[in-house]
Amino acid sequence: MSSPRPPLPPFTAADATRKVRMAEDAWNSRDPTRVALAYTEDSRWRNRAEFLSGRPAIEAFLTRKWQRERDYRLIKELWAVAADRIAVRFAYEWHDDSGQWFRSYGNENWRFDALGYMAERHASINDLPIGLADRLFHWQVPGPRPDGHPGLTELGL
Repeated sequence: MSSPRPPLPPFTAADATRKVRMAEDAWNSRDPTRVALAYTEDSRWRNRAEFLSGRPAIEAFLTRKWQRERDYRLIKELWAVAADRIAVRFAYEWHDDSGQWFRSYGNENWRFDALGYMAERHASINDLPIGLADRLFHWQVPGPRPDGHPGLTELGL
């Protein structure tokens, strides 16, 4: 049996904000195994047009993602919270193997089990090519966004 992964539902706004930042920090580690452990063993995902089920599929997906999306930096922000559900908006910057930079914008809807593991993740994402001078996310990667780095709202995103 899995051990609890606080904060646990039902979430307060403060709990949800903490859960969102924990997810952001994990994704910025670009460690597929670490990230996959936040999801239930049978977690279901929709990511763009791809449908996944289970930790092994999530880990394989993330491995492919971060091989393609280089120098990935992500910022997540709480959008809404209710009981065992959290809605998030996010943006991340990355470049492909040709050096073209992108900012990807999206929304995620999350549902958690009673132990605090994410059981469902539904993500809608759009990619925008950007120039090097248009980048807004600047910190050492892999690694968490520094506490002093602005979030999405502060950046006008």
